[in-house]
Amino acid sequence: MKLIENIIQNEFDSFLEGIKPLSGGSINHVYLIQVSGVFFIIKLNDSDVYPDMFEKEVLGLTLLDKSSFKIPEVIKCGKYQEKAYLILEYIKPEGVLDWPQFGSHLAHLHLISSDNFGLSYDNYIGSLIQSNKIKKKWSDFYVERRILPLLKKAFDMSLISRKYLDIGEHFCKKLSDFLPVESPSLLHGDLWSGNLINDRYGSPVLIDPAVYFGFREMDLAMLQLFGSIPSSAIDAYQDVFPLHKDWQKRVEINQLYPLLVHLVIFGSSYYNSVRNILRKYS
Repeated sequence: MKLIENIIQNEFDSFLEGIKPLSGGSINHVYLIQVSGVFFIIKLNDSDVYPDMFEKEVLGLTLLDKSSFKIPEVIKCGKYQEKAYLILEYIKPEGVLDWPQFGSHLAHLHLISSDNFGLSYDNYIGSLIQSNKIKKKWSDFYVERRILPLLKKAFDMSLISRKYLDIGEHFCKKLSDFLPVESPSLLHGDLWSGNLINDRYGSPVLIDPAVYFGFREMDLAMLQLFGSIPSSAIDAYQDVFPLHKDWQKRVEINQLYPLLVHLVIFGSSYYNSVRNILRKYS
């Protein structure tokens, strides 16, 4: 691809020796490239459509690098013509993930705290801008920065009815009754299985963050949205940072946000999951 060849020539003063397309979701074009015998990942998107997306990703990776997790090194981030690009260290996913190590690392990540819920800047989750304007209480943050804006967006897109918008607003008024009081934790923010890989030693690696300081059960709930977490990981987590009683009963509440994200981005196939949670807790 001529575009990538030009970027490599500008950034490395070298030639592109190999390129292979990888799956990169619905937003970015992702490739495995070889330059001077070294493999890298390059991600591309339209800079006008997703302004500063990769710059925000770099900031998120930098925050996550304060944890015990292995985080891909940022090599280059920039723009070429109308395209934005991000070049990252390539960590080949192979072998078997060390789940106890993951649980311990996640607990240590969540021990990184802040005075407020949110972040000093907004970022992205998928193709959506994620508002991180700070709040003192998690229930207020979850309602005002996460649930209500997406419920209203889904209603405007005719993805939910007025009835379920009203039920959702009622859910938001009751939300604080379901949640324990905790200090903010640094979250990956989009911790589904596709954003958790491992290196050849089994050590867990985090990619594609949507970071903010939030309620730590959000990461655990997101990881269970399309799968499960082995008990060995939960046990290792609990050894470092014990979870509040009945955390399993709050999983669906914490999954409402990513489900609304999926509803807005991918459409009505996520409607029933959103509806069922709203009916159960309203």
